[in-house]
Amino acid sequence: MARLKFGAFLAPHHPIGEHPMLQFRRDLDLVEQLDSLGYDEFWCGEHHSSGWEMIASPEMFLAAAGERTKRIKLGTGVVSLPYHHPFNVAQRMVQLDHMTGGRAIFGSGPGALASDAHTLGIDPMTQRDRQDEAIGVIRRLFNGERVTAKSDWFTMNDAALQILPLQEEMPFVVASQISPSGMTLAGKYGIGIISLGSMTTQGLMSLQQQWQFAEDAARKHGTKVDRANWRVLLTWHLAETREQARREAGAGLMRWHNEYNVGTLRRPGLTAFASPDEAVDKTAFVDGAASVIGTPDDLVKMIKNVMRVSGGVGAIIGFVHDWANPEATRRSWDMVARYVVPEINGYIDGLRKSQKFVIENRAIFERAGQAVMAKIMENEKAAEALRVTGPGRVAIPAVNAPDLQKEAAKR
Repeated sequence: MARLKFGAFLAPHHPIGEHPMLQFRRDLDLVEQLDSLGYDEFWCGEHHSSGWEMIASPEMFLAAAGERTKRIKLGTGVVSLPYHHPFNVAQRMVQLDHMTGGRAIFGSGPGALASDAHTLGIDPMTQRDRQDEAIGVIRRLFNGERVTAKSDWFTMNDAALQILPLQEEMPFVVASQISPSGMTLAGKYGIGIISLGSMTTQGLMSLQQQWQFAEDAARKHGTKVDRANWRVLLTWHLAETREQARREAGAGLMRWHNEYNVGTLRRPGLTAFASPDEAVDKTAFVDGAASVIGTPDDLVKMIKNVMRVSGGVGAIIGFVHDWANPEATRRSWDMVARYVVPEINGYIDGLRKSQKFVIENRAIFERAGQAVMAKIMENEKAAEALRVTGPGRVAIPAVNAPDLQKEAAKR
């Protein structure tokens, strides 16, 4: 099985009340931590309303993150293409790619918040078509073409980029919810996908059908889609025990759900939780739950289920939230890197096999102890000294330590 990539997706979703400057800095600290832990990707989005999501320019945030990190890939999750002139988007992404040393991933979407589109005077019915149109133009610009184009929302006259991306081919990724539009767009252009709808039970169970949309569109347009470029978003909070994870995440989860999803966005079909325990139970401990609040073993089980349900993906991306306090949140991301990633990707399989081989073949290695004994017993003084400094008194590996009582009996 190909190794899974792991990453984090920062919308962000921060409760109102904390100093925005400190939120920005804490988010940058998180990127730095993820980079040091070996995560593969970090994503952040673009929003202009709702109060909880206060990164307006993912490119600006990622440029700052690039200065504090070394290897982690940095993705716009996402640039809302209908909000911007495509030429300006292309230029900003090229600059980000150069400023981060070729680590940029261009993630785009039609725009998630209706309030953002309203602020900009954009008809929601046009957003997905505009995203499609913009992707086509930006790909041409990245390829070095000089583009003249006119639509009902932008004009280009002999437009060409002064510099091209540092990467030979900057990855293109589109966001997908539960509707087929994102997957169809990925299939049309043969580009990557980040599935955001998988954070719900309905979205998780529809992953296989979602992939079918992408493959159907790819066949129609003569392109190919690769599961290695498919990213699936999950939510989790980990601790040493389920009880500890529940204590740490319950109140914050309840606030996020009640104040943001229900109170602010008024998502259809959602009702407020009555208690932190109810929030945890209905989020992580129901049939088909798309979230983990528990231990690393629980998340390993969830990821294996996602691989089974989906047919295989290329990356698991964790949704960044403030369910727990900053210290517990950082520890949760640390536990994923320490215990979940190596378990999923088989990094410790060889160590287990080596230990098992030594345990099961101890008789083979007893000859090493016999060799040590032979040399000691050749010298009477050494043999006498070992009676005082023998096993249990000096750092001799047990498998090599002579059995003095057994030798004495032989004599």
